[in-house]
Amino acid sequence: MTTTTASKAFVRISDIPSEAERLGIRPGPSKPAFLALISLWQGDITTLEVDAIVNAADEALLGGGGVDGAIHRAAGAQLLEACRAHHGCKTGQAKITPGFNLPAKHVIHTVGPIGEKPDLLASAYRESLSLAKANGVHTIAFPCISAGVFGYPAESACKVAVHTVAKWTNENPGSIDRVVFCLFNQKSVHVYEEEIKRFLKKEQGEQE
Repeated sequence: MTTTTASKAFVRISDIPSEAERLGIRPGPSKPAFLALISLWQGDITTLEVDAIVNAADEALLGGGGVDGAIHRAAGAQLLEACRAHHGCKTGQAKITPGFNLPAKHVIHTVGPIGEKPDLLASAYRESLSLAKANGVHTIAFPCISAGVFGYPAESACKVAVHTVAKWTNENPGSIDRVVFCLFNQKSVHVYEEEIKRFLKKEQGEQE
């Protein structure tokens, strides 16, 4: 079910199937448990009732366009004041604030790289997940970090996202119950679906 305000419906994590559920796969020795931890969802990240949503911010943490601006508008003016108190954030790092008017309890602000810099992009995902773990966040939603105006090619950014989240969750079992990759359009969904297929094929090949 969804809950609503006067302007929009909120989406519960229980309404979003995991990739294991969507594909009809029961994780086991030949199927990574990772599939039960992730979801692909196309929609507005500001409507998700999760413990934390991730904001693809810039180093100033003062709001902007795209996802950043949408999150600030939905959260209200208190989010900007909370961000000011952090005095910015370096590329590849992350900071956390309350969610204020959002259905999400927290916002994790991370700064992805401008252009194709996989080490810094992977760091943005890792630091966000580590900050989530440190703050008792068990359900988290990521946008496509750096794949918009920051100019990171969508397919390459997706590969970094999937493989980094898979590695982190494998190294930190039980820390996160669900990671939602919140996607802007059907093209992005297709990119993630194809990358997950490649990831599964690679994992199965290494196990054989």
